[in-house]
Amino acid sequence: MSSVAVGILSGVLMGIVFGFALEKSRVFEPGMIVGQMQLRNWIMLKVFLSAVATGAVVLAFLHGFGFVKLQPKAALYAADIVGGLILGAGIALAGACPGTTLAQIGVGYRDAIFTLLGGLSGAVAFSYAQPWLAKSLIGSGPKLIFSDLAGIPYWQGALALAAVIVVILVLIERLRPWRDDLGADVDGDVAEKSSQPRERLAPAE
Repeated sequence: MSSVAVGILSGVLMGIVFGFALEKSRVFEPGMIVGQMQLRNWIMLKVFLSAVATGAVVLAFLHGFGFVKLQPKAALYAADIVGGLILGAGIALAGACPGTTLAQIGVGYRDAIFTLLGGLSGAVAFSYAQPWLAKSLIGSGPKLIFSDLAGIPYWQGALALAAVIVVILVLIERLRPWRDDLGADVDGDVAEKSSQPRERLAPAE
């Protein structure tokens, strides 16, 4: 089996697993995303850290046995910081991120259609502006891999990263169990809500 086929098959399998976890954890729901941004709900962080750890283990295996070749991107610190802040603000306002928009559309969140259209429009606009931005604002930087800086093989660095993430996940889970967060009110409304049930209106005669 060629390296391209292995990469595609691995991507499909990981996408299925991630999509299943995304749906079962309800992380695609806008309330979950807003709750994470307000630091009131930690399920989203747990799911995404789990995905990073899983991806690191799979890449360590594929790269270690020569199935895939790493293609690191340039380190652009200013662009990463500014872009991360803009993306984070957009996620908090829209209650969606690029990885959850399609899931929201699939379950019937109609406003997610506008989020998708906005994301596609922004991607097209950036593709036209990128040559000018690269020369004027973004610039270029070195292509760095942490394992190279540490002087160790990539697979060792990736497995070490996965182990550190697992420890962080265990600590977060002990502090904030997922069952408590999953049952909490995470609709983004920080106002205190009445515990009294609403009275039902009698039908008009």
